[in-house]
Amino acid sequence: MIDIVNKISRKRFIKNISLSIIGAFSFLNYVLADKLISSKKRITKTKEKLNMIKISKLPEEGPWPTKDPFLFCVHHKDNYPNANNKMGPNASLDNRNIGNDFSNYNGWSMYHGSLIPGFPRHPHRGFETVTIVEKGIIDHSDSLGFSARYGDGDVQWLTAGDGIQHSEMFPLFNKSDNNPIDFFQIWINLEAKKKRVKPNFSMFWKDEIPKIITIDKNNIETEILLIAGEYSSKQAPKSPPDSWASNIENNVNIWKIKMNGKAQWELPKVEKQIIRTLYIYHGSGVIINGQTIESGNMIDINTSENILISELSSGTELLLLQAKPIQEPIVKYGPFVMNTKAEIQEAFDDYQETGFGNWTWADDDPVHGSEYKKFAIGDN
Repeated sequence: MIDIVNKISRKRFIKNISLSIIGAFSFLNYVLADKLISSKKRITKTKEKLNMIKISKLPEEGPWPTKDPFLFCVHHKDNYPNANNKMGPNASLDNRNIGNDFSNYNGWSMYHGSLIPGFPRHPHRGFETVTIVEKGIIDHSDSLGFSARYGDGDVQWLTAGDGIQHSEMFPLFNKSDNNPIDFFQIWINLEAKKKRVKPNFSMFWKDEIPKIITIDKNNIETEILLIAGEYSSKQAPKSPPDSWASNIENNVNIWKIKMNGKAQWELPKVEKQIIRTLYIYHGSGVIINGQTIESGNMIDINTSENILISELSSGTELLLLQAKPIQEPIVKYGPFVMNTKAEIQEAFDDYQETGFGNWTWADDDPVHGSEYKKFAIGDN
C-alpha cells in the first residue's frame, strides 16, 4: 500500500516538475519574444529616423540640385576689388575668359560681363526668377522698357511667362575698398496653363520683407527671413499673381534662416507630399536626429513632421526651399523651360522673330548711373 502511494506521489512530483519546466520555458520564450519585438521596433524607429533626412554634398561651384517646382538655385558670392571710373573692377582682367568668366580667380568672376561683371541681356520663357540679394547692387533692364536698381537686402521676383529679355549687371561703387556681392537666384517653374502669361516683375524692398526672431529655451536667437510663404502667423510679401507661390495650397516657402551659436529651432511640420530642402551655405553646421551636418551640405527632408535643428557651435546660415510639386513634364533648354520639345522650338522661333519685346537700351549691359540710389520702374 505504501509502495502504491509512493508511486503516485512520484508521478505527481514528476508531473509538477514537468509543468514547472514547461511554464518556465514558456515564460522565457515570452520574455525573449517581447525583447525581440521591442528590439525590432527600436531598429525600425532608428531606420525611420535615419530615413527622415537625406544628406548630400553641395557642388563646390555652379547650381545646386533642386526639386519640382524649383528648377535652379545658385549662390553667387564675389569679393570684387575697388571700383574704377567705369563702375567695373579696378584690376587687370588678364587670365580671364572675358564673356564667360566663372573662374572665381582672386575671389571673383566677371561672368558674361566685359567691363562690368554680370549677365548682359538674355531671354527667358516659361518660369520665374527670384533674386535674393544679401550684399551688393544689381541693375535690371528689360525688353519691356522697364528697369530697376536693387540690392543690399532686397528681392526681385520676375515672372518671365510668355518671354522677356533682361540684363542683370553688378555695378561697383566703392573706389577705395572692396565691393562684395552675395546673392541667391532661384528659378521656380510655372504650371503649363501659366507659361505664356504676360511677363512682369515685383520688388520686395528690404524693409517690406518680414524678419522673425525666435528665442529658444537657452535664450539663443534664430532669425527667419520670409521671401515666400508664412511662419509664426507672419506673411511674406505677396507673390506675383501667376506664380505657383500665389496659391497658399501649394505651400511655397522660401526662407533664409540664421541660427546663432548653439541655437535650437524647430522647422514646422507640413502636409504630406510637400518637398522640403535645406541648404547649409555658411557657418559651423547643424545637428538633426543626432546626425552632425557641416556647412556645404544639402538636406532633403523626407517627413512631414516637425524637425528639431540644433546649431553646432558658432552660427550657421541656411536656405529653405519648400513647396508642393507641380508634377508636369519639364523640358529645359538654356533659358527656356516648357512642357514639350515642340514648345521649346516654338520659344526659339518666337524669340528670333520678336525678341520678346523691344530692347531700347543703348548697350546689352546697361547700368543706371554712378549714384547709389535704389529704384524700380515698371514693377507690380
